[in-house]
Amino acid sequence: MTDQALIDRLDQLIAVLERWAPAPRAEPDFGAASAFLWHANPPRFAPVPKVSRVEIALLKGIDANRDRLLENTERFAAGLPANNALLWGARGMGKSSLVKAVHAAIPALKLVEIHREDIGSLPDMMGFLRPSPHRFVILCDDLSFDAGETSYKSLKAALDGGVEGRPDNVIFYATSNRRHILSREMVENERGTAINPGDAVEEKVSLSDRFGLWLGFHRCSQDEFLSMVDGYCAAYGIAMAPDELRRQALEWATTRGARSGRVAWQFIHDLAGRQGVKIAT
Repeated sequence: MTDQALIDRLDQLIAVLERWAPAPRAEPDFGAASAFLWHANPPRFAPVPKVSRVEIALLKGIDANRDRLLENTERFAAGLPANNALLWGARGMGKSSLVKAVHAAIPALKLVEIHREDIGSLPDMMGFLRPSPHRFVILCDDLSFDAGETSYKSLKAALDGGVEGRPDNVIFYATSNRRHILSREMVENERGTAINPGDAVEEKVSLSDRFGLWLGFHRCSQDEFLSMVDGYCAAYGIAMAPDELRRQALEWATTRGARSGRVAWQFIHDLAGRQGVKIAT
């Protein structure tokens, strides 16, 4: 074989290897937006031009949780020690709305939302975030794990940070209807099949222990519900006689079988639509 033929064969081999090789990792442009959605496959950060959220002043009945989460986030934004936070409790009481409202109140931070199904890709995400000069709040909304799922182990490792430790510029906020994130059935199954039931349960429940800040959200009272409705009406210029507003709001809550911030917000949308009032979100 001549030298030229050998060179040609090598060029062909190099071309094949280049096709097989993974494409160079595209570095994200975190200056493009204040919030992003993480997509695991292929790994990328999709900018969110406008975040759907409620102003922090309109979140009623959760004052203590609001203040604690805001203080924790302000410390993180200032480069001071802060805790990962688990917002757990009754549905519709403003858990995810509070995280997004706090982010709006501290514009220097970047918000990254990760879907529960992509929790296993957290180490890949951290690889992108660690060298960035920005500071990030990672939000996983409605986080929970059912029987047979093992991706919670990736979350435990990411919260602890493994050998490298959690990046200094990252904090993790999760919302869940479950205090310990895992279903009771999942924990009970582990207790029933393990050689040492106590150790198995401890291993599962220890996931929630990775969150240094626990904020419990409970069903609101009637007065708190009406306060939410009044606050929305004042903010969006919706006028109605107080007694009639109270009657309609309570009737709406009764038909839904619950009183919560979400139910109040849905009532305001209905009322504003009937009155021809536009609501900017």
